[in-house]
Amino acid sequence: LLKPVAKPGGVLDAKDVKESVTHLTDSVVRNPDAMLLVTRLREKSAAAHARALQVSIYMIVFGRFLELAREELELLGMVGLLQDVGKTRLPASVMEKNTTLTPEEAEIFKSHVQLGAEILKTTPGIPPRLLELAILHHERQDGTGYPKGLKGEQIGLYGSIAAIADAFDILTAQRTRGDPLSPSAALSYLYKERGTGYHSDLVEQFIQCVGVFPVGSVVELNSGETGLVITQNLVRRLKPRVMIVLDGKGNPMRPHKILDLDRDPKWTPEEPYRIKRTLEQTKLQVNPKELFL
Repeated sequence: LLKPVAKPGGVLDAKDVKESVTHLTDSVVRNPDAMLLVTRLREKSAAAHARALQVSIYMIVFGRFLELAREELELLGMVGLLQDVGKTRLPASVMEKNTTLTPEEAEIFKSHVQLGAEILKTTPGIPPRLLELAILHHERQDGTGYPKGLKGEQIGLYGSIAAIADAFDILTAQRTRGDPLSPSAALSYLYKERGTGYHSDLVEQFIQCVGVFPVGSVVELNSGETGLVITQNLVRRLKPRVMIVLDGKGNPMRPHKILDLDRDPKWTPEEPYRIKRTLEQTKLQVNPKELFL
């Protein structure tokens, strides 16, 4: 059950995301009680609502990559959207704190899982399977997670997917506590934690799904220039298309230069361009909207 066959060459792209949002919207519209919970989450915290939507999309896209059936994708999307609904009952002092939580505050935060379960149990129309799955996203493979300290196969396929998607979003999102990691750095973290924190096979397949250099990654080239990954290469994963936005001295480039690393463009007569490393998203002091005007 925990070793589904991945679709070769799968990648997170705009078409997948658009279809995922459609699946998610269809699911919510068919369940007005679920829609009400989503509305309450948005009213409580715009950031929590945005994160729930993003996690849902990751889960649906990953489920599609694993070739799960349409109805299973809808279930995954609903799980991602509602598994944090318990945060609507957390005090603002915990939700909005921008420094490290105290041990007491951390325990209060952890209670959002059980609070969410209580909310879902009293909400008409919530599928029974959703109730079982919505409490699993903080469980870990080695049993160090919460609320039940489940291990390995006890967490199941969907719980393992939820844990990976939730963690990836936490690591890459703008956070109140700490700067976000670059997508590739977040994937490296998940890879390092595979088998202990997260399901080993699923982490590797999630990396295939999202890509080594996900679209939107900020990268530094061996030339010293800074760029934004705009298209992945399904065959040569280390050679995406990159839009150069800062020159080697950190000055904005006008117009932007597009490099297709798959064509091995030369930086010097002897050396082709290559990605040296990924950077934190905050290192790019350019408004992404300006890049596509």
